[in-house]
Amino acid sequence: MTPSTVITVETPSLGDRSYLVHDGEVAFVVDPQRDIDRMLAAAADAGVRITHVFETHVHNDYVTGGHALAHAVDATYSLNADDDVTFDHHGVHDGDVITVGTMDVTVLATPGHTFTHLAYAVSPAGAGLEAATAVLTGGSLLFGATGRPDLLGPEHTDTLVRSQHASVHRLADLLPDAATVHPTHGFGSFCSATQSDATSSTIGDERLRNPALTQDEDDWVEAILAGLNAWPAYYAHMAPANSSGPAAPDLTLPERADAEELRRRLADGEWVVDLRNRTAFAAEHAPGTFNFGIEGPFATYLGWIITWGTPLTLLGESVEQVAQAQRELVRIGIDRPAAHATGTPAEFTTDGVTGSYPTATFADLADVLHHRDVVVVDVRNRNEFAEAHIDGAVNVPLPELVQRAGEIPAGQAWVHCAAGYRAAAAASILAAAGLDVVAVDDSFDSAREVGLVR
Repeated sequence: MTPSTVITVETPSLGDRSYLVHDGEVAFVVDPQRDIDRMLAAAADAGVRITHVFETHVHNDYVTGGHALAHAVDATYSLNADDDVTFDHHGVHDGDVITVGTMDVTVLATPGHTFTHLAYAVSPAGAGLEAATAVLTGGSLLFGATGRPDLLGPEHTDTLVRSQHASVHRLADLLPDAATVHPTHGFGSFCSATQSDATSSTIGDERLRNPALTQDEDDWVEAILAGLNAWPAYYAHMAPANSSGPAAPDLTLPERADAEELRRRLADGEWVVDLRNRTAFAAEHAPGTFNFGIEGPFATYLGWIITWGTPLTLLGESVEQVAQAQRELVRIGIDRPAAHATGTPAEFTTDGVTGSYPTATFADLADVLHHRDVVVVDVRNRNEFAEAHIDGAVNVPLPELVQRAGEIPAGQAWVHCAAGYRAAAAASILAAAGLDVVAVDDSFDSAREVGLVR
């Protein structure tokens, strides 16, 4: 009996994983990302043929590649039969068993993240659930956590959180301890109710450490609901896109813009985004441009903040950097940037005049506060601010900053977040608005160490 092999295709920038599961000859895929070439390459490297594509749910955090992948390889595309979608697919139900090569895939209803959420247990053909070797859990059972239950709106949250608890217990009751757990979310994704540092797990591990399986239901529900925070605004566009069967993306480079076109686009209120790292941007940049470094959670925060449909131009040090940004963006439904340019900041301007602003540490901020008044701008989310903050800091979460930049008090603005990435984006936004800024590029733990947080 050939054992199944689970190959993980990671998307760290969105905190998600997709899976290719095969028996050495044929394979199925679960929750593929939009850029399907990665999954096709994984199948080619394994020497297997994809015959089935499964979705655990209609995703809220990214545009699926399932529809496009199934068409590309002529595979059966399966979703919950109760999902409201507009394209042809194979509708599956709780308890269905689909044989893929020498593997049985058992469909398990696991509502909670959504009402129609499914998990897929993998067993040797004919062996039954008691012999399951793996389970693909989507946004239900995560590593030491669960998927969040509030993405469908507050009117459904109470029902879904109880359903999530029951679903996790159902998986633990049905499956053997040795079955490996393979969630889609849980690696920094905002679809997770809580986060864990674990990188792998089994049903047995989860029985011992997952609060949903170790705590009283009411206590767990109370803790989950109390810990929920904001999610990216672009999520509102993901389910509609996924319900209509998104096609494969166009990853060819957009047109190249010269300095005069960049000037015009900025004057028209379009977004021109510099992809370089935050240190390089602070040292020199084209005035009016925003910094969302490609090395961090680029698509998450850009997609969260930009007004949907605003023309977007990408500035990179290289074509490869722009191409990476395009790949990130198509995953959240921003399919075609308006233009791109590569080169140095001076080449992005018509007069060669560039801008800059200082960077600093929390120790620098502590020293400055002893000598003069500055404005401390904390761009972390409200729950982070409520947990601990610098006395007198103004809290404007990064996703609200474009609309609320006018609320920043007069004076030099020292902008910080938890680790530096959001502060860099915020500093670039405020600098473009004409404010005198200093970007604090430091860990918030350092603020505690120098006595700024008590």
